[in-house]
Amino acid sequence: MKKRIVIALGGNALGKDPDEQLVAAKVTAGAIVDLVEAGHEIAIVHGNGPQVGMIETAFETAAKADEVFPVLPMPVCVALSQGYIGYDLQCAIRVELQKRGIKKEVASVITQVEVDAADKAFENPTKPIGNFMTEEEAEVLKGKGFPVMEDAGRGWRRVVASPKPLNIIEVGVVKAMLAAGIIPVAAGGGGIPVSIKDGEYKEMAAVIDKDFSAAKLAELINADTLIILTAVEKVAINFGKPDQQWLDTLTAADAEKYIAENQFAKGSMLPKVEAAVSFVCSGAAENKTEPRSALITLLTKARDGIEGKTGTRIVP
Repeated sequence: MKKRIVIALGGNALGKDPDEQLVAAKVTAGAIVDLVEAGHEIAIVHGNGPQVGMIETAFETAAKADEVFPVLPMPVCVALSQGYIGYDLQCAIRVELQKRGIKKEVASVITQVEVDAADKAFENPTKPIGNFMTEEEAEVLKGKGFPVMEDAGRGWRRVVASPKPLNIIEVGVVKAMLAAGIIPVAAGGGGIPVSIKDGEYKEMAAVIDKDFSAAKLAELINADTLIILTAVEKVAINFGKPDQQWLDTLTAADAEKYIAENQFAKGSMLPKVEAAVSFVCSGAAENKTEPRSALITLLTKARDGIEGKTGTRIVP
């Protein structure tokens, strides 16, 4: 049965540098077009961890060499990463569509995502980005208004907040693209974080987790399924231990229990499970008979996962 699906692409689907990204984009395009070929309606969200770090570091390095170069605000770095990654993805997907004789368009949307300026994440920025610095270099950056912190004895790094998404500003554009049969690439890197001040959207110095933004987009466009692609085929409890158990199905209630037991690593599986639960518990999709579900699996297993053959399916 045809489904509207939001796919959240992790770092393993994008590579760590420009050459890796080109290769990875081709593999990723194949997996995405598999789902298009099966008749599903697709929207794509991607991460930007390595890429936004490279962009931020490049301008930071240039600023050290010559004061004429600015240290770019994080929202601008995210916007640049959306264009850079989106370009490679849409080119690779278009080529794959043409190879299979599928007449569809694909385009990237520079996407803003609303966050709450009062989100507690802003009180304690903890997400490190960019290169390590000496304490002296960190003090210079701090003097320019950028939060910094010492990172596990390895040096100082710039840090930003990671608030939760409230709304996708360009969701109307995404809906219009889907209605026209176009595959949208949106909310890249979690989206450019903005909040409302004096009736206008103002950019915020933050990075939004792409899995949470994908869940919010899936909710807003009335998707049936959220697919979060990662480096493992299924979610596990007691990971890496003798009693490790791979999960085929995970209810929201069991997920909450496992989260309370610290079963999922904070930097990897935890946000994926939390985002999946957020989506499946966001209420019934309009004019749909089946409840919303989410799937966590490998990129190359996405089609099998949708067909119920593998992956971890998260249900209300």
